[in-house]
Amino acid sequence: MTDNDKAKQKLPLKPRKNNKSNLLALIFFVIVGIFFAALFFRPVAPATQTISYSTFTHFLDQKNISKVKIIDNRTIEGTLKNGIPTLFRTYIPYQDPALLPKLMENDIAIEGGSANNSLWRILLELTPWIIGFAFIYFMMRNAPGGGGKAFQFGKSKVKKYEDNGKKITFADVAGQKDAKYELEEVVAFLKDSERFTRMGAKIPKGVLLVGMPGTGKTLMARAVAGEANVSYFHMSGSDFVEMFVGVGASRVRDLFEQGRKNAPCIIFIDELDAVGRTRGAGYGGGHDEREQTLNQLLVEMDGFEANSKDSIIILAATNRPDVLDSALLRPGRFDRQVVVAMPDVKEREEILKIHTKKIPLANEIDFDRLARATPGMSGAEIANLVNEAALFAARRNRDFVTMEDFEEARDKILMGVARTTLAISEKERKMTAIHEGGHALLHYFLKNADPLHKVTIVPHGRALGMAMSLPEADSYSRTKGWIEDRIVICYGGWSAEKLFYEETTTGAKQDIQQATEMARHMVCEWGMDDDMGPIAYGQEEEPIFVGKEIARHKDYSEETAKNLDIAVKKILNKAKERAQAILMEHRIELEKLADELIVKETLTDEEIRILLGIEK
Repeated sequence: MTDNDKAKQKLPLKPRKNNKSNLLALIFFVIVGIFFAALFFRPVAPATQTISYSTFTHFLDQKNISKVKIIDNRTIEGTLKNGIPTLFRTYIPYQDPALLPKLMENDIAIEGGSANNSLWRILLELTPWIIGFAFIYFMMRNAPGGGGKAFQFGKSKVKKYEDNGKKITFADVAGQKDAKYELEEVVAFLKDSERFTRMGAKIPKGVLLVGMPGTGKTLMARAVAGEANVSYFHMSGSDFVEMFVGVGASRVRDLFEQGRKNAPCIIFIDELDAVGRTRGAGYGGGHDEREQTLNQLLVEMDGFEANSKDSIIILAATNRPDVLDSALLRPGRFDRQVVVAMPDVKEREEILKIHTKKIPLANEIDFDRLARATPGMSGAEIANLVNEAALFAARRNRDFVTMEDFEEARDKILMGVARTTLAISEKERKMTAIHEGGHALLHYFLKNADPLHKVTIVPHGRALGMAMSLPEADSYSRTKGWIEDRIVICYGGWSAEKLFYEETTTGAKQDIQQATEMARHMVCEWGMDDDMGPIAYGQEEEPIFVGKEIARHKDYSEETAKNLDIAVKKILNKAKERAQAILMEHRIELEKLADELIVKETLTDEEIRILLGIEK
């Protein structure tokens, strides 16, 4: 006998589960069996012939009936003394008051009864109900969250996470130094609450994590529980609300009850805005189940104290803090907000290193370049980038993930899958090369433009090409000069087509929309037009039932609207003229760049500088 067999023998036997369910199933099948036994194996009664009521009265007058059984005052079953048939049945067509006296006068045995008193009839009527209840029971038992708990609507769907030896700590969360600093106080309280209560201090009961999707709010909450080494309960805001009245409030009570039983602990509510939206939303107010759930949540947060006895911290996450009810954000509830911001360039580099630990990388991988090439990406998007790069490497049967794989993964995420099999005519490829070449060339002759990263005429998604710039550092605000140069670059494709073909294509649609939007922001919001001045034109309306702007309120005259249009058009015309002038001056370089794009399809910044002799 091997050691594994001995170990298996030593393992204790697991108790059987669902004994109650098995007993109910057994009872159900026994009842069904009795029904079919009564139906198919009941004693065979002698043949009974149906006769007319007039024939029955004739037999009665002849005193040829020995006994009768009147069933529900509608049917008469009886036995004849002599003659055929011996057993008969007849139906009373009308109320005959002389029937009973005549039967008694002839000394006939009389019995009464009901048509529904036989066992097999009772089972026949009960069987549909039994089958129906059994069907519903088994359906609910096998449904998600079943196992005998399907009808426990009031129980919360909270999940308690077990570490299983893989505890998540702040070391697993790259960047977010400010958020970690705020949450370290929560960790310290959960570890040693008496240090705070001894000084009379009160730790906030609720901490709201605010940030864009994918920034790591859920991961941060689990890291807090891992650092404090306490129980961690996770529940989504949408899990509270059901179609049944009172279920949401009941689940809130059950959630906090479980928290008290497992204190100290962290209760994390994801997507809090699903249940915490402002009450009375919409025109005329509201009184729905979601609002009752929110009311119960507010009451429960007031009903416990974050002290040494009940060390419960409520963490919640949302990317829509603007729609939350003000009562949730007052002191004593979610009175502390921690912003989980989008990662900067250094934090993106740290996130890349964390997600690439288990991936074989080539020696050429430059994390600094990858971090700069992913501005505006969240942690989840960077994780997806690494995964896509690994998939590209696997498709090519490589042993390592290269920079080329990361480049293609980023292009796929930003623009879509490369459509290498798309059939494009030579004329259209030439026009696309001229268009993208116009965008690319302007980067080298505008002092405020970001450095060009690469230009390609390989179709991605719905775009036939792209010229991508790479900022040298993250920017959280833009200057007027950068925006003006960006508008000039937007008109680079349109101006290049006009210069070589004296006509334009529909490929400039997105460029024109982007340029017009930036120019309108410059005039109406950013105060960057000298004629209109630093004045905000048009206040955004934010209906409370939507929680975001859906309209712009026109708070200016028709004459001002006309001047706004003139100012926007002046900015766009000036940018268009600058683009046309630069491309006209460097027409030879543009044509040379377009020809090289037709041959190679993709050119990097270094290749373009070598081709055109532009110094760095």
